Order: sequence, then C-alpha cells, then structure tokens
Amino acid sequence: MTEELKPQKRGRRIAMTGEEIDAFLAEERTCRVATVGPDGPHATPLWFGWDGEAFWLYSITRSKRWADLMWDPRVSVVVDAGVEFQELRGVEVTGTVEVVGELPRTGEPNDALTAIELQFARKYMGGDEVFHDGRHGWLRITPSKITSWDFRKMGQG
Repeated sequence: MTEELKPQKRGRRIAMTGEEIDAFLAEERTCRVATVGPDGPHATPLWFGWDGEAFWLYSITRSKRWADLMWDPRVSVVVDAGVEFQELRGVEVTGTVEVVGELPRTGEPNDALTAIELQFARKYMGGDEVFHDGRHGWLRITPSKITSWDFRKMGQG
C-alpha cells in the first residue's frame, strides 16, 4: 500500500494489517460502491479487483454508477463479511476513480490492464480471459484512505 494514505485513527486495535487486507480482498467477491451524482447518493454491489495498491471496478459504462463517477470521481467502496457481531470484518476504500483502457473495453492489448484482467478472470470467470461484451470499462480507484476492521481481534489480549 502507498505511503500517501491517510492513517486509520479509530479502531486501530481491530484494524487489519496490510497482509490481512490483501488476503481478505483476494477472498471476498462482492463490494458495495457508493457514489454521488446530481441526484444524490447511490450505492450498488459489484465485483472488484485489488492489486495491493489500487482497487479496480469493471463496470457497465451506461450505468448510473458510471455516470455518477464521471460527474464526481470521488468514491467509497466497502467489502465486508461475517454474520455474528464478533465475526464482522471488512475494508473501506475511499479515493478517486480514473478510467483505464478503451471505452467500452473490447480487449485491445493494454499493459495497465493485463494483471488485473487475469486476476479478475481467475476470480470470477474460472479461466484466464475476461469476456469483453462491449458494455464494460475499467475504473481504477487510487485510495486516499483505507479503513479496516476485524472484530475477531477484540477477544485477543
């Protein structure tokens, strides 16, 4: 993770380490993306990728989420897990999005997308290639802040 991130001030006792964040984001499959557009806030679930430095969204380019992010590129994304209180854990990434690659994504070679597309394909598509349907595009979130929690740590000394 980058040095420019704002430090987590609250909940440091239950915060995940960088390695725990990486493992958690590799395991979990769905995030919740919060945007703000001209009509106000909007939250949607979406699949995602995490490369250890940036959070990646493969979004439909004609969605409200996409329109909101083109209007205001600030975003907050939450990935969480657990059912019982003492099992809850999660990561919130706050930052700014930028479009990476052609729109819509057709699969043209792009070195900036090679690694994340392979990761995404293996995680969600069971292979080594992302299906390009002419409707999606890549958004990279450069985190300004990452907040994490793992309530399982509360019982530890």
